[in-house]
Formats: sequence, structure tokens, C-alpha cells
Amino acid sequence: MMNARIKYSVLLVGVGVILAFLPFDASESFRLKSDELLVKSASGDMFLQVDQVARMINQEDSTIQLIDVRDAVQYHAGNLPGSINIPLSDLLKPSWEGTLNQKETKKIFYGNDDQVASTAWTIVTGLGYQNNFVIKGGLNEWYRVVMLSKFSGGNITPAENALFENRLNARRTFTQLNSLPDSLKGRYFKTKRIKLQKLDGGCQ
Repeated sequence: MMNARIKYSVLLVGVGVILAFLPFDASESFRLKSDELLVKSASGDMFLQVDQVARMINQEDSTIQLIDVRDAVQYHAGNLPGSINIPLSDLLKPSWEGTLNQKETKKIFYGNDDQVASTAWTIVTGLGYQNNFVIKGGLNEWYRVVMLSKFSGGNITPAENALFENRLNARRTFTQLNSLPDSLKGRYFKTKRIKLQKLDGGCQ
């Protein structure tokens, strides 16, 4: 419990810094009390593992929205497929309220690690927005697990093979998408969906 309190204290410091630069006192709008946020953050339920997110990307899960909380320069240098960029300092701008207040959509925040994304999670959860998550380890963990993964050894179980295929497919999608100019990224998924429909025997 002590570790959870230390972690939560760190989150609150980050939140305080962000709120200090916002044009209004968002802290007065927090719907959850400190102890409620502590319980939520200490449970660990806020975190999703990289392999879970990779599977969602491969399945083109329409119930999720990946949110990159890094600055625009970092985002355009490389981002997860299907993600949008909401820098942490812009998180509470009114233009993003419709995105963050989608109750049925899983909002999955990520940064280079999980510290800044956890701050974003604390803010939006404190404000009463629901269904918020953080990628455990962020992009650093994505690169370690997905981009650098390889199989070595003689035998592989079906479960290990499925896990490796999940990572490999996510790696291909990530690489293909980030090799495209921004103007073509929107067409990437549309083309991919059409190809999948044809393979499944469906119509366009």
C-alpha cells in the first residue's frame, strides 16, 4: 500500500504541474476524491499490456481509441496505428471533450513510458470520464516486446506461436503505417479493411 501511495503522490505532482498551466482551475471540477483515485490507480486495472494492445490493433478493434500524449514532433516521428495525438498540455481543451467523454470507448493513453500517460489517466479519471487505460511501459515497452521480438529455440507451442504471430503482425502494421506520409495514413486502414473483406468473401 505504501508503494501505491508513493506512486499516487508522484501522479498528483504531475497533475499539479499540468493544472497550473491550464486556463481554468480544473482541479475544482474533479469528481473523484483523492482516496478514490488512489484505490483505482493502486488496483493496477488501469494498465494494459503491450501484447493486449497489439492484439486490439491487429483486430482493428473499433471499441478502442489510442491516445498519444507526447508532443506533436514525437508523435509524427512514430506512433501506434490508429492513435490520435493529444499532448498532455492540451488534454483539457474543450475541443477534446467529445473524444474523452465517450463512455463506450476504451481510451488508451501512451507515451514513451507510462509516467506521462498515467498523469493523463489521473486527470481524465478524476474528472469523471470513464473507461480509461494506460499502456504499461509505453512505446519503450512496445519496441522491446513487439519490434524487437524474435523466436529462438527448436520447439514452439501453439500458444507461443500465436503470441509471436500477434507481435509480428503488429510490427508489420506499425512499420508500414509509419513509413507513409501523414496524408496517406488515413487511407491505409480503409484499404486494409477492403482487402480483408475480399478475403472473407464479403462485399465492399
